[in-house]
Amino acid sequence: MYRRVLLKLSGETLSGENRRGYNGEMVEYVVGELRKVMNEEVQMGIVIGAGNILRGKELNISSVMGDQMGMLGTVMNAIYLKYHLEKAGIPAVVVSEIVRSPMVKPIKYDDIEHYLQNGHIILFGGGTSNPLFTTDTAAALRAVEMEAQLLIKATKVDGVYDKDPKKFPDAVRFEELTFQEALNKKVKVMDMEAFSLCMRYNMPVVVMNFFERDNLLRTIRGEKVGTLVHS
Repeated sequence: MYRRVLLKLSGETLSGENRRGYNGEMVEYVVGELRKVMNEEVQMGIVIGAGNILRGKELNISSVMGDQMGMLGTVMNAIYLKYHLEKAGIPAVVVSEIVRSPMVKPIKYDDIEHYLQNGHIILFGGGTSNPLFTTDTAAALRAVEMEAQLLIKATKVDGVYDKDPKKFPDAVRFEELTFQEALNKKVKVMDMEAFSLCMRYNMPVVVMNFFERDNLLRTIRGEKVGTLVHS
């Protein structure tokens, strides 16, 4: 049983696949899956993307500008998720280094530890605080900072494959990979920068299908779900 984890969610988790904005049924599902975990007294941080709001690559502007807008989108998603978590009776706090508002706290390690010890879900907004890095890398960074035992990459597929299983029926799923194997194979489920950071700090990663009920809880209980990437 993992007692402290970092969960990486995509922005589409709040909207539905290939949709924008927010979908009430999707948010209800997310909160329900998180409630099961918090009932086990797990300490959790979450990094969420902003694909439901915008993707910098779709804009006719520089990568730096697009990433700045995307980072603001992740803060918006964090605040939105905080509202729905607290509405369901789950304490949550939004932290970020790029926004100052009454709703957002600065990232301070002593405060992070306090929130975790007191049963809050910590919603890390703003990515790494720097452009040119994705929320995958932000998830790796925050997992190391909060001394998580596991980083969980929530996706819509049931693990890491040797090629896109939606395009190739003969795609093979890996039950386990080392970080070096993931880097050598150039698997696209996470950024190479994120894998490199996890490898450097020995942060295991599980890539799993978040949209199969109870998968998150089963992963945290140590059951074989998805693909484990480790040193």
